[in-house]
Amino acid sequence: MKDRPILLLAIAQTLIWACLYYSFPALLLNWESTLGWGRADLTAAIALAVFISAFVSPIAGRFIDAGKGPQMMTACAVFGGLFMILLSRVEFLWQFYLLWGLIGVCLGGGLYEPCFALITRARGEQAKRSIIFVTLVAGFAGTISFPVAHSLAEIFGWRSANLVFGLVSIFVIAPVMWMGAHEVERTGKGKHVSSIHLMDTSHSFLRSKVFWFLAIGFSLAAILHGVTIHHLLPILDERGIHDEVAVTAIAFIGPMQVTGRLAMMAAERHISNHGIAISCFVLMGIAILVLFGAGTTPAMLVAFVILFGGSYGMVSIVRPVIARDLLGEAQFGAKSGALALIYLAGSASAPYLGSLLWSKGGYDLVLSLLIILAACGLALYLGANRFARIHSG
Repeated sequence: MKDRPILLLAIAQTLIWACLYYSFPALLLNWESTLGWGRADLTAAIALAVFISAFVSPIAGRFIDAGKGPQMMTACAVFGGLFMILLSRVEFLWQFYLLWGLIGVCLGGGLYEPCFALITRARGEQAKRSIIFVTLVAGFAGTISFPVAHSLAEIFGWRSANLVFGLVSIFVIAPVMWMGAHEVERTGKGKHVSSIHLMDTSHSFLRSKVFWFLAIGFSLAAILHGVTIHHLLPILDERGIHDEVAVTAIAFIGPMQVTGRLAMMAAERHISNHGIAISCFVLMGIAILVLFGAGTTPAMLVAFVILFGGSYGMVSIVRPVIARDLLGEAQFGAKSGALALIYLAGSASAPYLGSLLWSKGGYDLVLSLLIILAACGLALYLGANRFARIHSG
């Protein structure tokens, strides 16, 4: 990898996802067994963190537009580490919620959304390959977090595991994040802002049909993904699939996301960003359709894992690229942050929405409505693309 700043950002993103995000599911059972709190009470904390990260995203976008992205992202790594260290000392549930709420602020300013906004703002049309590389490396964050958390918790206890994650965030992630983000900002600042968009104001895009069609379309993809992932074990159980087989299938979704990104990189000369965006919605819808029959033959389950993992793996890359293509580069941080707010709100609400739908009509109803969401998301994206072309014409 000749692009040193992007390599540094890829390393920083891998570690910050491992330490600040995947540490939650990795340590969930330890908290449940030692602290005596229910699983519903515990998981409400990560939902709170994601919701807060969503509302932080527009603010983070303004920092990026002001050229302060590197400082913001580094500060989020430092404070995120500090809050993880404090988390190792919690005794009461309200302390747990408070600290995860504060970690949510750091997630909103330090994870993919601000990182990709920074890269896209700095590198314009050349951003996609850099974003793909970051996601390829960071796709293994869970692979790092789960065994490390398990080993530390088994040997030293979960409090020590939290302490280690916090120290890594402060003393490893923060300096790596600073070096990578600062170099990207320094070398790309001001080079890719098209003059046609210079008259935009920071709020004008909120009056655009393109923005709202794009925001809602991709938020439906976030809901589809969130409902599927959080309810996949009971969905497969309902279809008579053995627990071990189901867990193995879920474990392969992550590698399939990486595979989808590699395929996207290989095909980028032959398919446009527009074509990739369409294929994401179509393949996600087909994956859910295949899931209906996953209990009848192993091939259907394999097909679901490949289609679902591969298609959603491309979504995280294509979202910022499509946003730049359709909304323009001026005030891109603000636009990206506003899009992220709606996207992350959809993602955070997905587990509850899935449970609500299941209580009304079982998982057949859930899957049917997810297919409709994929179709609606595609229609909204196509509408956004059409309005953008009319406006530019």
